[in-house]
Amino acid sequence: MPGTVGRVPTPSGPLPGTAVPGTAAVARHPRWGDTALGPYESWDPAVRATVEVVLASPAPMALHLGADLLLLYNDAYAGLIGDRHPDAVGRPPAEVFAEVWQRPGVGDVVEQTYRTGVPVLDREIPLPLQSASVALDQPVYTRACSPVRDSHGRVVGVLAVVAETSPATRQLQGLSDFAAALSGTLTLDDVARVALRYAITSFDADRVSFAVDDGGGATGWRMVRRVRGELVDEADERLPPLWRRGPAGWSAPVVVSARTGQASFVDDGQPLHEIAADRHDQKIRALAAVPLRASVVRGALTVGYRSPHPWSAAERALLAASAELVGQATERARRFETQHGTAQLLQRSMLPEHLPVLPQLRIAARYDPGVDGNAAGGDFYDAFVLPTGDLGVVLGDVAGHDVQAAARMGQVRAALRALALNDPRPDHVLAGLDRLVGSLGAEAGTYELFVTVTFGVIDVDRKELTLASAGHPAPLVRRCAPTGEPRAEYVDVPSGAPLGVGYRAATRTVAFVPGDTLLLFSDGVVERRRHGLSDGLTRLAESVAGAPSGDPRALCAVASAAVPGTTEDDVAVLAVEYAVRPSRSARMEVPAEPTAPSRVRHWMTAQLTEWEVAESVIGAAVLCTSELTTNALLHAGTAARVEVDLSPERLLVSVADSGSRGTVTRARTETLSSRGRGLGLIEELSDAWGTDPTVRGSTVWFEILLPPA
Repeated sequence: MPGTVGRVPTPSGPLPGTAVPGTAAVARHPRWGDTALGPYESWDPAVRATVEVVLASPAPMALHLGADLLLLYNDAYAGLIGDRHPDAVGRPPAEVFAEVWQRPGVGDVVEQTYRTGVPVLDREIPLPLQSASVALDQPVYTRACSPVRDSHGRVVGVLAVVAETSPATRQLQGLSDFAAALSGTLTLDDVARVALRYAITSFDADRVSFAVDDGGGATGWRMVRRVRGELVDEADERLPPLWRRGPAGWSAPVVVSARTGQASFVDDGQPLHEIAADRHDQKIRALAAVPLRASVVRGALTVGYRSPHPWSAAERALLAASAELVGQATERARRFETQHGTAQLLQRSMLPEHLPVLPQLRIAARYDPGVDGNAAGGDFYDAFVLPTGDLGVVLGDVAGHDVQAAARMGQVRAALRALALNDPRPDHVLAGLDRLVGSLGAEAGTYELFVTVTFGVIDVDRKELTLASAGHPAPLVRRCAPTGEPRAEYVDVPSGAPLGVGYRAATRTVAFVPGDTLLLFSDGVVERRRHGLSDGLTRLAESVAGAPSGDPRALCAVASAAVPGTTEDDVAVLAVEYAVRPSRSARMEVPAEPTAPSRVRHWMTAQLTEWEVAESVIGAAVLCTSELTTNALLHAGTAARVEVDLSPERLLVSVADSGSRGTVTRARTETLSSRGRGLGLIEELSDAWGTDPTVRGSTVWFEILLPPA
């Protein structure tokens, strides 16, 4: 459903001059405070980002905002509407274009896009944009209308890009979709994907590249490219783009343009001869390099062809407009990554970096930040061995999504472990924790501090699981008898009230036998907007029961994706499997050097052969591991760690890196055409695969089910 931009009453000031050159003039426009939109400062950040894109674009663009579709446009659009400017700013188009707005194909197209959220493209239509007296004599235009969404995904307006139809200006219609796609990017990797996809399609190019300074430019640059015809599939999009790093004085044309701020155009020659990484670069004869012209981040775009290509004025203008859009998106992404990295480092530093390794219990956990990754959350998990030899497991959520919530989460987690090591009975642990939360709330002078948590003790000898819960979703147990289909059931443990608001101690003990897997999860796993909680719980149980195995790492990934749609809450999952038989494991530290993938292949082959794994499984596992090792070295540039875990039911392999800013010496193998194919093979050869973020990097893993003995 369409929404509103939002309003916070504030005084408005006068509007100097008659033009609308930028956001400063928009912010001071007196009409906004008198409309349903409210002052410009109170608008949703996503909407204001779209406004920045529109005002900075040389292409004619207009925003229709709110239920009245109030007009906001740039200088290029002002030239199209003639003497209707500047009075049209902040007014409904039904008033500005009263003579023609009700005609079929004029106002109804904009209104339909606002109501339905479906973009519309009108090709070669007469639009009377200037004055009524000459309305029917205007040129033919192409108009693209796209919905504008706020940070919550609600349609709050329509972006219209209008241009005279000609071979060059037809390309401008793609700017609307391009701007919309860039407005949804959060990270630099996202910006690179969108920019390269647009550039190679819109310009019908043979090679495109995008470069940006690597932390100020003094330490070097990083560049990513796309080549016509290379295989980039859905699997490839799940991993970061393959950045190529270079020194501060790199002579690549894209870096020279970014460093100097000057565009360069080569109609025919060998512009990439000195820095060519492969035959794709060597074949380029025409190349345009355009700087992003951002205020903080330095970067550039290049578009290249394998045949001579004269660069027309229209193409140069379109490239400049595209580079400005990418520049603004790059600066937003850089700011987001800085805030996001700080918040997530704080969050993850308070979670256990390593989980216990036990003979009969396999343990895995997963934590994914919500939509707003700038804020640290209060979700936490833990698993630790008790003095009795039993395993204590916990998953909880401290109310709030800020640094204070993360700090309180650290206090609660540390206190819970201390209480459990003294007296492991779950009800006694939560009762003591309830007193702590009440004390923290009294100290902070607030009654809004509360914690939901589930704490359990797994007794392997007795094959029992004892649980206590304080306002948290019921744990899920996947049971897999030697004969019969797997099933998933929720443990009927009394949940009671959260800690800090009247918790009453109660426990429940259930059987936990070999083949079973316990799943603790936060409410972010099952809660979605416009969907009932029972629907999410049902979907989770069905997904867990239908998983190919009870392996905890695979189940964590299954649980995180069980309920479709995005969630604004954090997602935390902890899984513990009672193995039918102990598994065998091995690990290898992989150095950051070109020969590492080959060494991993030899080690994997020897290890799996010694364990008498079937040859078909060895071949698939070695190929997948080699691909993941190569990706880890290229993306992170640091040493990696390969871990292999073999049980009677499955082979689990994980490859973990330890960072994303290092450098790696490697041979000249920058060809990207095989990268998508390799990831596609992983999807084909494995039964499950996924990525897990860690405190200091990321882990990519895959699972292959073993045939019956």
